[in-house]
This record gives sequence, C-alpha cells and structure tokens, in this order.
Amino acid sequence: MTAPTLIWQKSTFSQEQGDCVELAATAAGAVLIRESDEPGVVLSTTPSALARFLQAIKHGAAAT
Repeated sequence: MTAPTLIWQKSTFSQEQGDCVELAATAAGAVLIRESDEPGVVLSTTPSALARFLQAIKHGAAAT
C-alpha cells in the first residue's frame, strides 16, 4: 500500500522566488508546515494549535 500524496498549499503572502510557507492536511487531521527551500523539514501540529499560534502573531504576542 502506498502513502497518500499530500497536497501542499503555498501561503498567499509568499513570493514566486522562494521564501514560501506551505501547509498540508493529513487524513488523520494533522496540519503539516514546511518552508519551500527545505521541503524535507516538516513540522506537524493540530489545527487548534496552529490557530492559537496565528492569533498570537496577529496580536503581537509571538514577538516577545
């Protein structure tokens, strides 16, 4: 049996030349995050943890 192919989505803030953040969702419900220049390095998180992280960034909490 082969592993399912992940569909990576590039951030709308990414540029064509690189520096891209890409996300993919797994069948098990995890969210995978990678940087396009290092596609072999993948972080895994949950949708709720990612949402909390993004909210912290929007509110400036992640900068401290």
